[in-house]
Amino acid sequence: MNKINYVITLILMLSYNMIFAQKFTVDTQKSNIEWTGKNIVSQHIGNIKLKSGSFELKGNKLISGSFVVDMTSIIDTDLKDESMNQKLVGHLKSDDFFGVEKYPTATFVVTNVSKLSEGKSLITGNITIKAKTETISFKAENIGKVYTADIDIDRSKFDVRYGSNTFFDNLGNKAIDNIFTLNIKLVLN
Repeated sequence: MNKINYVITLILMLSYNMIFAQKFTVDTQKSNIEWTGKNIVSQHIGNIKLKSGSFELKGNKLISGSFVVDMTSIIDTDLKDESMNQKLVGHLKSDDFFGVEKYPTATFVVTNVSKLSEGKSLITGNITIKAKTETISFKAENIGKVYTADIDIDRSKFDVRYGSNTFFDNLGNKAIDNIFTLNIKLVLN
């Protein structure tokens, strides 16, 4: 009789997970966001910390979610000269780029998820940087409770103007690419 009760309980638990959405928080310590920005002749790489996040899953399918990025945490990891490193980070935090004093966070809210194949999805959502919101779509992969994605973002859409050919003429080799890439790894609790 105990085995039958155990099997029934197990079936009910599995059915519950398939029918009802479950909410998971993002583990901000295990998750990571790496950024890459480029100009004509070089690139810089760094990290930004996650402030918070949560996702809802129905069965194994992501159905909604959001996360908040702490823009004040931006660092550069490729410049070894401390003075140059701090100069770049200070510039990225300034109003020329992300204006983190006025805009200390950036957000992403999932609006749609389409399953592409096993473990891969097309995620669409609204990203807000410097109080400007744009809809973006990107492919993401998940293995268990780990979600990864490489996202290209056009900074000019968020009024990040410094060194942009979109806003300034004749920059030559001082132009900075409008597209920056985020390599995201989110780990759910």
